Amino acid sequence: MPAADPALESQDVRKTFGHFTALAGVTLRVARGEFVALFGRNGAGKTTFLKVAATLSRPSSGKIFIEGIDILKDPGQARRRIGFLSHNASVYRDLSPLENLKFFCRLYGVSDAEDRIMALLDRVGLRRRAGDPVRSLSRGLHQRVGIARVFVHNPTLILLDEPYTGLDAQAAVMLNEVLDEAVQNGKTVVLTTHDIEQGLRAATQAAVMDRGTLVFAGAAGDPAVRDAYAHYIRSGTAP
Repeated sequence: MPAADPALESQDVRKTFGHFTALAGVTLRVARGEFVALFGRNGAGKTTFLKVAATLSRPSSGKIFIEGIDILKDPGQARRRIGFLSHNASVYRDLSPLENLKFFCRLYGVSDAEDRIMALLDRVGLRRRAGDPVRSLSRGLHQRVGIARVFVHNPTLILLDEPYTGLDAQAAVMLNEVLDEAVQNGKTVVLTTHDIEQGLRAATQAAVMDRGTLVFAGAAGDPAVRDAYAHYIRSGTAP
């Protein structure tokens, strides 16, 4: 696979649910190693776009490539490169954090599972609760299990949908550190959030969605990011 292939490339991606259009033609190119903050109001299409990119929802039309892999032609290979975290941490509540991570290691064929699991549990601050059922954990600790699950198979593209939801200040700092380390190690991060300061904290690129379309995409340091945020999100109207 050519090294020049972007981490994620969407080409006129559309998604409809009956008469409702969730994505109205999204074209976005994310280079490897970028940290992209994706902003938008509720209903703007952010979550739908990430789910399509993560192969969890099929686009109505258009194409998405993950590191050059067409997700419609080879979704299995694409998934091995993706770590996805949604509002739901997507872990089994009756299993412990340790059991959950062991299950996902088997699912992805992780060879050094034991060492990797314990390192991840340490990293997210869950070693002491590793044997407790997830259902007994707080919302914040539940989310920490989800964060560990995202990284268990060492993905190269990290897709996060509002990952700070339910996290306390200490856990938010931990997540920031984990994401910074991931980018330093050459991974790509695409993160959605309503909080512009949190989103731009370490982002290299930014994008704004409104009504299923991409209304801005550019460098995170471009003042136009905040202008687009103010027009499409804060005020809820187009400029």
